[in-house]
Amino acid sequence: MRRSVVIGVFFYLWSSVLQGKVWPQEEKREVYVVYMGAAPDDSSKDLLRESHLQLLSSVLTREQQVEKNLIRTYKHGFSGFTARLSKEEALAISKKAGVVSVFVDPIYQLHTTRSWDFLQRTSLETDSNPDDGREDTAASRQTYDTIIGLLDTGIWPESLSFKDDGMTDVPKRWKGVCMEGSNFTSSNCNKKLIGARYYSSDSDSAMPPEQINGISARDTYGHGTHTASTAAGNSVMDASYYGLAAGTAKGGSTSSRIAMYRVCFDDVGCPGSAILSGFDDAIADGVDMISVSLGAPAYYQPDFEKDPIAIGAFHAVAKGVTVVCSAGNDGPSSSSVVNAAPWILTVAATTIDRFFESDVILGDNKAIKGDGINFSSLKKSPVYPLIYGETARSNSSSSDRSASHCDVGTLDSKKIQGKIVLCKHLKNDTSETSKLEELKGSEAVGAILIDDLEKDVANTYISFPATKISSQEAAEILSYINSTKNPVATILPTVTVTKYRPAPSVAYFSSRGPSSQTSSILKPDIAAPGVNILASWIPRSGSSYVPPGQKPSAFNLVSGTSMACPHVAGVAAIVKAWNPSWSPAAIRSAIMTTATQVNNEKAPLTTDSGSTATPYDIGAGEVSPTAALQPGLVYETEPGDYLQFLCNYGYSSSKISLITTIPEGFECPKNSSNEFISDLNYPSIAVSSFSGKESKTVNRIATNVGSEEDVTYIVSVNAPSELDVKVTPNKLHFTKNMKKLCYQVIFSATNSSVKGDVFGSITWSDGVHRVRSPFVVTT
Repeated sequence: MRRSVVIGVFFYLWSSVLQGKVWPQEEKREVYVVYMGAAPDDSSKDLLRESHLQLLSSVLTREQQVEKNLIRTYKHGFSGFTARLSKEEALAISKKAGVVSVFVDPIYQLHTTRSWDFLQRTSLETDSNPDDGREDTAASRQTYDTIIGLLDTGIWPESLSFKDDGMTDVPKRWKGVCMEGSNFTSSNCNKKLIGARYYSSDSDSAMPPEQINGISARDTYGHGTHTASTAAGNSVMDASYYGLAAGTAKGGSTSSRIAMYRVCFDDVGCPGSAILSGFDDAIADGVDMISVSLGAPAYYQPDFEKDPIAIGAFHAVAKGVTVVCSAGNDGPSSSSVVNAAPWILTVAATTIDRFFESDVILGDNKAIKGDGINFSSLKKSPVYPLIYGETARSNSSSSDRSASHCDVGTLDSKKIQGKIVLCKHLKNDTSETSKLEELKGSEAVGAILIDDLEKDVANTYISFPATKISSQEAAEILSYINSTKNPVATILPTVTVTKYRPAPSVAYFSSRGPSSQTSSILKPDIAAPGVNILASWIPRSGSSYVPPGQKPSAFNLVSGTSMACPHVAGVAAIVKAWNPSWSPAAIRSAIMTTATQVNNEKAPLTTDSGSTATPYDIGAGEVSPTAALQPGLVYETEPGDYLQFLCNYGYSSSKISLITTIPEGFECPKNSSNEFISDLNYPSIAVSSFSGKESKTVNRIATNVGSEEDVTYIVSVNAPSELDVKVTPNKLHFTKNMKKLCYQVIFSATNSSVKGDVFGSITWSDGVHRVRSPFVVTT
């Protein structure tokens, strides 16, 4: 992961199966997940562990103790277990009746308050006062006490964001626990933080705390505290990051309850077995939605039956629990989106209208706008010698290019001592952290990084004066250096700039579509703020974290799709509060079809490079907290629709029957095919492998959820010139007895020049609501 995203630098790789031929008695035993599909009814759940032990014992030798090798079992939302196995034993279990899949326990990575005020304004497409009472109005109409479960690094319960002042009693339907552990007791939970669990990477979660390596649900990294407070933290006045981004920090759904499931650990990352345990317990505990700000890296995207997040989310949604996941931080590369199963609400990251400016002042008093978070103690006047990295090349360095990028070991420390160093920085360079540490160790007084890709994401440099500029701005500095005998400069400490334009724009790191698993489902689904988000953090001491003379901050500015995900979870919680009976599909539809496609300049949303954003970048658009509460129409996805999807995806009826309960007599149609995935009743439309020679028809069913029972919606189409898009019928008349209506979208090529991906949208309107569905057609 990139340093600028801050989160998850060391949560990266997963366990791999031992390669090559090894004698059985010498073979390495690894942790495997055995997935066995849907859990049986309550009456037989107590027998599950026994059946798992019997299955495991059937493949172990007498020397292998069954209890010692069984790590944990899953029995609430789905059935299965985790165990230490050899490769041969894993293969043997995979052939047993009732087993869907067996796979090595993967290690996933983290995808890591003005943002809520900004969303309120952009969702209304006005410049109105963000504190105009709209959020309070939403809260006052809530009729349902939502519970948000988060699978993350744990939580810091002492944070002001999690106080329970004025909250009512915990909902009676809550079945969870406040699990005790190291430096964490049941008293750390309250009416806001109602539950906390944790899972060791190598121990059963049911074991006594003292036997689980001294861990607990307490956050030791900060990520889980940040995401939890973003989704549902209380309003905290006078919040800031050492004076930056000052204001009131608040979560999206301040009245919601929080349940934390710690599935990530500093030493091992986020094991898939722990992720599955988190899902399994969250379903049984009674959460309404699950926020997951982690996932596989883009280069490792397992099939749904071997992906812990896809598995857990499938069974959660089947139980009525909405699952929101981050899209990943492997952008801007195409086909990098993860967590792309159609039952998951997948979130991309965008900027907000806040900029952290740290300017460079040259000797001629010209100011160059920079971006970065530092608390520079340099003089405001430009008195420090300025040098370009290439000029400071050491004699041992053979490359001017490496020196211009200030790669480690390429600069002469004597040439940079006491100077500000100008360095190029590209995506695949030596890490930014390594470069700056070497510059600081060589007694440079500051650094200016030329970085076009990451220029809109402010990295945190604390006390070392550093800032980022674009190539265009760098040309001005180089011109000054080359035309001046003794060039000098200074770097100013960071100031917060608000009402920055244009915003939002897509963050460079945000993973993009199309999904490599199925291009016939458009992913990501939605975009939300994920750049330099202020939220609660764990207090950390030390010069690497705290500016001189300051106390550890209770808040932090962090970037990643990890930060975008809980924004959408917070919106989903409010939608659920307004509409308690709505399914996860209806909530997803409300959020997607009411999204915004314009920025604060009333122009189309753009990417970090300035190009117009496509649905592969932002899905349906930027989430709109206000509009999502009353969408007018929704696209419901029934359980049978997901069965049909699995058939078209390539699963057999027998395998599907292992994964989930199916209606008696259900069989996959003989003509099941990927080309029919487009017919899944999804709020967006994706048509892949469009030949252009024949038309393609896609079916949808809209459900009226508006207050008007007798209402007519009329369609409008925004299509590129290469496509002819017809919607039939072009009017939908809903009545008291007719709340669901079908329509078809017919795509035809207008000429033979259709190539690549083309985008557009269809919008239904009754004069009050606008129900928009983006589409992509791929030739």
